[in-house]
Amino acid sequence: MFDGKTYDPERDEERLKTQLFSVWGLMSDGKWRTLEEISHAVYCPEASVSARLRDFRKKKFGGHTVERAYVSRGLFKYRLIPNR
Repeated sequence: MFDGKTYDPERDEERLKTQLFSVWGLMSDGKWRTLEEISHAVYCPEASVSARLRDFRKKKFGGHTVERAYVSRGLFKYRLIPNR
């Protein structure tokens, strides 16, 4: 499911799957949230949340729409629009 130069299935797969399902569970409601808000809600680092949001855009993870909107001073908010 996951890949990349530093990806080790034994070490990483369960953690990444848990993150993916946690972020999906929160974001599938279509509400706008910052990475910080998502991170606090799902107990994952912001960098991991950002990576999971990028995963949702990939065809192998459903090719969903993840919108990004500028808030201020380098802060963005995100919204997941699941394919139905």
